[in-house]
This record gives sequence, structure tokens and C-alpha cells, in this order.
Amino acid sequence: MFPESVTPVLLQAAFLVREKKVAKAEEILLQYANRFPDKSKPVFLARAQIAAAAGHYQISVESLSKVTDIQNMPATVATLVSLQERMGDFGGANAVLNSAIEWWKNAMTEENKLDLIMQEAASYKLNHGREEEAFQLYEKLVNSHGNIEALLGLVMTAAHTNLEKAELYEKQLRSLSGLKQMNVENLEKTSGAKHVEGIHTVRVEGLEDVKKAKTKKRKRKPRYPKGFDPANPGPPPDPERWLPKRERSSYRPKRKDKRSQIRGSQGSVVREKQEITTTVTNVSSDSGPSRKSSSSKSGSQKATTHEQPKASSKSKKKSRK
Repeated sequence: MFPESVTPVLLQAAFLVREKKVAKAEEILLQYANRFPDKSKPVFLARAQIAAAAGHYQISVESLSKVTDIQNMPATVATLVSLQERMGDFGGANAVLNSAIEWWKNAMTEENKLDLIMQEAASYKLNHGREEEAFQLYEKLVNSHGNIEALLGLVMTAAHTNLEKAELYEKQLRSLSGLKQMNVENLEKTSGAKHVEGIHTVRVEGLEDVKKAKTKKRKRKPRYPKGFDPANPGPPPDPERWLPKRERSSYRPKRKDKRSQIRGSQGSVVREKQEITTTVTNVSSDSGPSRKSSSSKSGSQKATTHEQPKASSKSKKKSRK
């Protein structure tokens, strides 16, 4: 859908990296860069970043080396040197620095970075046992610009290779004020710096004052509710007012009414119920004729119910006979 855009392949590579398929993402980006060389710059940069984050330093170096526009820029040179160091290829890092120096010598730009590249290259060579190459670079910097940092590096490198030149260039360094009265031989005989109590105590006191100033907090007036007089507060509130009633010390549980409880056997309870029903029926018979008729009906029903067991008993006797 979007053949002219680089965004889809970059998004696809990002999703693959999130799924921890770094090798697949690097392969897809390389294929796209080979198919579309005009749009390969952001693709190679993304591939270099993905590979460096995954620890594939060789792939990262190859991707950066194919971006010719920024090949000799200070940031790119520093990145390539760092990647070569992580791989243990110090010769490759040295070659990157030498090629960058040669490129900046012939570069026709307003902001020439030759001095910066030479300074970093000289310090790298000095730290990795290439004192003669570092001495040549520092000497060129001193002769061309007279940089103090380059002069210091030149004296340090000459101390490893040529002591006469080191003493010669050391005389060009400016003497610091206050060092003329000091004797170097006496300093070498001393065990080290002595403890000065006065300065130390002043610094400690100053630090304590700063700590106290930081720890001090501004006091704020308490806010009271409306109608509250702090001079006459009255009785203090109950400290247990936030507790549930069951957890308070003043809580007393309610006593249960034991009079309603039924005691005795189950037969006595049934008899009491029958007596209550008979009293209710007697009261209803005294109340009126309608209630008498209802009671007479209930009495007739009861009679029939009493007669039924008798009949059943007679039928049982006949069956036995």
C-alpha cells in the first residue's frame, strides 16, 4: 500500500524486536535496504541500533559503515570505536580513527573537526600502547594551534618515548602561582597530606548548619471548627468514639428474655395448646349465634372424626371372625 514509505518496514522491525526476534528484524531491514538503496540511510541506522542493543556488534559496525554521509562525523567515529573495542578489535578502532583524520584533512567545510578527531585519536593511541603515533599527533596539534591540552598530552607521551623532548616541551608549560616556594624533594620525602583541623571543623559546622536549616519546618496555626473556643474547650471527647460499640469498654450486652423459653416435655406443650384452643372456643360460643353455628359444625365434624375409628375397629373384629 505504501511502497515509497520507510515507516512500514521500521514498524515491522520494531514489532519483531518486541517479540524478541532480533535476527529476523535485522534480516528484513537488510533486504529492504538492498531493494531500495535510495532510502537505506534510516534503515541502516535502525539496524545498527537494534544490533548494538542485542549485542551483535559486528552487524552494527557493518550497518554504520554503509552510511557514507555520516561516516566520519565525530559521533559516528566515537560509536564505531566503542563497538570495535567491545569486540576486542583495537586494530579496527585505530583504522577508523586514521581514516577519519585523513578525511578531515581534505575536507572543505566551515566547521572542521580535525583538531577534535586528532585529540581523541592521540589519547586513544596513548591508552592502548601506541605512544609513537600519539606523540606525532600531539606534536602536530602543538605546532599548529599550541593547545594546552595537546601540550600536556605531548609531555606525557614524550616521557614514554623521548625524555629530552619531554623536558623541552615541559618548559613551555606555564608555571602556576604559589609553586615556586615549594621544594619538590621535601614533598617526595613526606608521607602524604596532613590533616588540618581548622578547615575540617569549619566545613563540618557549615554542613551541620545547612542540615539544620533544611530540617526546620514552618509552624502552622491549628485550624479549629466553627464555634470552638480554644480557651474553654470543655470536656474532652471520648477517645473510644471511633471504635465499634462492641469494642468499647462501656459496652454491656443486652440480657435475653428467658420467660418466653418453653420448658418440659413435648406432650405437656401439646396439652397446653389444646387447653388454650378449648378456652378460645368457649369464649366464641358465648359471643353470639353465628359463632354457635360454626362451633356446632366443628363439633359435628369432631364427632364424625371420633366415630370413624370405632367403625374401623368393628370391621377389624368381623375380619378376624
